[in-house]
Amino acid sequence: MTPTIEDVRQAALRIAAEAIRTPLLASAALDEITGGRVYLKCENLQRTGSFKFRGAYNAIASLSEEERAHGIVASSSGNHAQGIAEAARLFGVTATIVMPGDAPAAKREGTMRRGASIVAYDRASDDRDAITASIVSETGAELVHAYNDRRVIAGQGTIGLEIADELAARGEHADIVITPCGGGGLSAGIGVVMSAESPETQVYLAEPEGFDDYRRSLASGSITRNARTGGSICDALLAPQPGALGFAINRETGARGVAVSDAEALAAVAYAFRTLKLVVEPGGAAALAGLLTGRVDARGKTVVIVLSGGNIDPDILERALAA
Repeated sequence: MTPTIEDVRQAALRIAAEAIRTPLLASAALDEITGGRVYLKCENLQRTGSFKFRGAYNAIASLSEEERAHGIVASSSGNHAQGIAEAARLFGVTATIVMPGDAPAAKREGTMRRGASIVAYDRASDDRDAITASIVSETGAELVHAYNDRRVIAGQGTIGLEIADELAARGEHADIVITPCGGGGLSAGIGVVMSAESPETQVYLAEPEGFDDYRRSLASGSITRNARTGGSICDALLAPQPGALGFAINRETGARGVAVSDAEALAAVAYAFRTLKLVVEPGGAAALAGLLTGRVDARGKTVVIVLSGGNIDPDILERALAA
C-alpha cells in the first residue's frame, strides 16, 4: 500500500524531535544565471549528512519494541546505512548493513562509528537482496528497505511538507521541485505531498547517465532495470531499478526524469562549494546539475533544488574542484 499525505504528516510528528528541519535557502546567484527564482533545500545539512535519516528514523520508530528487539537490517551504499545506524543507535538496537565494497570511505566509517555492523558485497557479482534476505531469515531482524518501504517514503516526504509550508509562509509556491533519484523514495514522498498541497508543482528526478532507469521507466510505463550495477561517481544513485511503491507514486503524480553525466555532477559539486558555500556529494548534487545544464528550464519559475547529501570523500571533492 502506498503512503498517503496523512502518513507523511504522522511521520513529521514522529521524527520532529530528532531530525533537523533543514533550511530552504534562496540563491541570487542561481536566479541570475537561470532566470528563475531558485531555492535550495539543504538536506546535506541533515543529521548523518543526508535526507536518509528521515525515512530511516520514521521506519524504526514505527516498529513495536518487540520488533525492534530483533535488530534492523538494510542494504545501502552509505547514506541509508548511516541513517539506519543512527536511528538504531537512538533506539538502542542493533543494525546490520549490507554495503558494497566500493562504498565511499566516509560513508563506511560513518556507518561503523554509529555502531552498525557491515556485511560487504561485490556490486558486480553478488546479489545484495539475497544476502539481505539471508540475514533476515537467520536473525529475525526487521528489514528497512532504502526506498521500497512506505514508512521510509513517508519519512522522506516530510521534506516536501517543509518546502510547501515554508514557501506558503513567504506567499510563494514551487512551480518545479528537482530531486536526485536512485530508487525513487525521495521523489515519491515529495510527490505525495505536492499532489495534496501544491498540485500544480512539477517534480523532476535527476539521475546519472547510464543509470537513468527511472526516466526510461516513466517513459515506457513499466519498470526497467539498469544494464550496469556500478560505474558512476554518483554512488548514492545506483539503485538497479525503481522501487515498485515509489514508481507507482511517481507515475501517478506525473514526475519527469532527466539524466546528468558524471562530469556535470562534479561541476555541480564544485559550483555548490565555490559559489553556494555548501559541501555536496556528487549524487546529492544531481538535481543542481539538472538545473545548471538547463535540462530543467527555470526561466520565470520558482524552482526548489533538493541537495540530498553531503557525504563526500576528500579526494572526490578535490577532483571536482580541479576539473
